[in-house]
Amino acid sequence: MSSLVTLTFLVLLGNQQPDAFAPRIDLIPEQYRGADGKYKPLRTKLVIPDVARDKVICFCLYTTHRGVLKLNTQLYPLKPGESRSVHLEIDQGQGFRRVSTGEVDTEGWSHVFRVEGWKDDKPATYRVIHPGGASYTGTIRANPVAKNEIVVGNLSCNSNLDRNERSDLIANLKVLDPDLLFFAGDQSYDHKEHLAAWLLFGRQFGDIIRDRPTVTIPDDHDVGHPNVWGAGGKKSLHPNGADGGYMMPAAYVNMVQRQQCGHLPDPVDPGPVAQGIGVYFTALNVGGIDFAILEDRKWKPGPLGLVDVRGPRPDHVTDPKLDPKSLDVPEATLLGDRQLRFLSGWAKDWRGTTMKCVLSQSPFCGAAHLHGPKQDRVIADLDCNGWPQSGRDAALREIRKGFAFMMAGDQHLATVVRHGVNEWGDSGWQFTSPSIWNLYGRSWAPLEKNTRPFPGSPLPAAGDFQDGLGNRITVAAYANPSPANYQAAGFGLVRFNKPTRQITMECWPRFVDVTKPGATQFPGWPLTITQEDNYGRRALAWLPTLETGFTDPVIQVVDETTSEVVYTLRIRGSTWQPKAFRAGPHTLRVEGQDGTVLEFKGVQATLKENLSVLRAGK
Repeated sequence: MSSLVTLTFLVLLGNQQPDAFAPRIDLIPEQYRGADGKYKPLRTKLVIPDVARDKVICFCLYTTHRGVLKLNTQLYPLKPGESRSVHLEIDQGQGFRRVSTGEVDTEGWSHVFRVEGWKDDKPATYRVIHPGGASYTGTIRANPVAKNEIVVGNLSCNSNLDRNERSDLIANLKVLDPDLLFFAGDQSYDHKEHLAAWLLFGRQFGDIIRDRPTVTIPDDHDVGHPNVWGAGGKKSLHPNGADGGYMMPAAYVNMVQRQQCGHLPDPVDPGPVAQGIGVYFTALNVGGIDFAILEDRKWKPGPLGLVDVRGPRPDHVTDPKLDPKSLDVPEATLLGDRQLRFLSGWAKDWRGTTMKCVLSQSPFCGAAHLHGPKQDRVIADLDCNGWPQSGRDAALREIRKGFAFMMAGDQHLATVVRHGVNEWGDSGWQFTSPSIWNLYGRSWAPLEKNTRPFPGSPLPAAGDFQDGLGNRITVAAYANPSPANYQAAGFGLVRFNKPTRQITMECWPRFVDVTKPGATQFPGWPLTITQEDNYGRRALAWLPTLETGFTDPVIQVVDETTSEVVYTLRIRGSTWQPKAFRAGPHTLRVEGQDGTVLEFKGVQATLKENLSVLRAGK
């Protein structure tokens, strides 16, 4: 690292106390240490190893959702004459029985088993068998509906500048024992060699993935792009893809999606986009936490020829005089109509759900100012989900109607941000994970004075700001690169506490042993919010207090003036006063745990404090 970059990092750190999260040498495997005792990245050429024939099954991923088990088996390439068949056997206490047989896809050497009528109330052991002698075993966990706290691991950006094992991450994750793993994208950085990179990913993480549900969604590098603007699936004709669409052939993109997403619940709207490229956006319920899994790259247009950023590349604004509003053109969308319709319905559906969370590749803002090895200042980055601004706002408006938390990756910079659409804090919270291994460092380093600091934060630049695209964001935590941890690499963990409705975010640096006394997270973490913090819009009117007679019912508020569902929420307890954003008549729907639905029309929201009570119980 140059002295200039080191100085920049030191200035940015402020009072972060970098020594508090210096890597622990004893957690670095000896074979991965250099002569100085520090971690030594492995930068060998990517190859597909010629494994023994009883080892041709590399790893498996699975999910269970509403009576369906989907298990994706990834093999090494099979040789001519070897069987393409694989068998799935399940043991639920009475010994193994064969439940499915399938043929391996010879483009990507994977197969997805689908088992309907799955009972998720108890664990099971699975075994995948190849007739050539290979066998792979793992555990399908019971749905943790009885657990008070559902734990989710949040990881992303597995750089190819280090092909070492990930034994330190595996060790920590096994101790923390998440109920769900979320890999937000860039599991591969080898662009045209996804199969080889995906097999390496399986060798790195298969030992933690084999026994718990896992969500893996591909980002730009996974599908062979430096940045991807899917533009509805069309073919890109520009060398860097900035005109929109996909640079790699549709068959390659579909292979990547089968390998990474084939085990996810069925897409809610399965029709393909242009070129026959498939979709995978869907929902997954784990232990009463309902996850919306988005494709925030697939419909987003490319900036080239659409906006003039006045920068060195089509997506980086470097001119501080450029009006960010000029970049928000009517032709630009973000999630697309199909995903917005999905989010609208998902926010209203609370079957078996206590809290909601959105999983996306990138955060809905641009929370980074300094980019790359030289930490060059970028005013705005159109690769993030802060652009296009109107599309970003449309997504957040739908997400907050379900009081949904958000998790993402992509940025190589861990942040916690509360989004604002019309004012600061009127929308939900989003936790962006750090990189597993970082090849392109970013830093949060605003030039503006911090006039509204985030309460209680040890970080000097935590507070209310606008990103370079003019989006209102409250940055509550950030983990910039530093001399002690110049990678700023690590992983995130989110704890959803169902009885209290609290959400706690943890952010752990690489090579910190979480079992050691005094093990320290990045400064600014952990952070805890409540479920209701994810719709922070100020009440402009108040409805009567509901005394429901139900325990933890679902409350839906409908504005009768617009016929719009304002929000839907499973409340905590039996009594709650709904907020409104317009005076006038509203419809209140109350649904008990037993399915009883009560509806009250013409309920008036008043501008002054509403002291009336509506008894809505049975």
